[in-house]
Amino acid sequence: MTISRILLPATFAAALAACSPSATDTTTTTTAADTPAAAPADPQQAFFDRITALCGKAFEGSVLTDRPVSDGPDPFRDQTLTMHVRDCSDREIRIPFNVGDNYSRTWVLTRTDEGLRLKHDHRLEDGSDDPVTMYGGETASSGSATRQEFPVDTFSQEMFTREGMDVSNTNVWAMEIDPGQRFVYELARTDQDRMFRVGFDLTRPIATPPAPWGAEEALDAGDVEEGGATAD
Repeated sequence: MTISRILLPATFAAALAACSPSATDTTTTTTAADTPAAAPADPQQAFFDRITALCGKAFEGSVLTDRPVSDGPDPFRDQTLTMHVRDCSDREIRIPFNVGDNYSRTWVLTRTDEGLRLKHDHRLEDGSDDPVTMYGGETASSGSATRQEFPVDTFSQEMFTREGMDVSNTNVWAMEIDPGQRFVYELARTDQDRMFRVGFDLTRPIATPPAPWGAEEALDAGDVEEGGATAD
């Protein structure tokens, strides 16, 4: 028997062993299927951030829907409507909504531990509080990055009842944002055919309007947790 015949089987066995996994080898290969999916972004924070991105800018709008038609004077008809994303922080955004030369309305959007809150800060021309002010509600669901709804809260219902405005006790407000395109403010009532929507063109910023009535007092007061005589 030659030496080559003796070495060949041994050499083959050694090579085979080198290619086989070791009994003590615990290395595993991670695949895409094994990687946990990233948690979805918070839609309320995304919504808040999209509006924050507009801070300092103002836009002109128009009424999209207003039903039923009011029997009395329409405060929005033939008026220039503007919104101004005027004051922003990590927790609160203040957006004056101006109707012609009436600077009484400011939407106050607040990030809370539970979600988002929308309040309506109404002022008289001297800067003092309107008798009907700081009404609104808080989100009852996570909504989406483009739309959030705010059912009326108990504080507002009690104020509406006290001021003889029971019709507003089923209000649900909403805001929508299509980044770079349109912002919409909405008021609906769950027990009647009431729908008011005003849209603002985000493609055409305008010159910033005058400060809303009571602007300095509102900022000095800081965050307000609770608070003209229309609930729009």
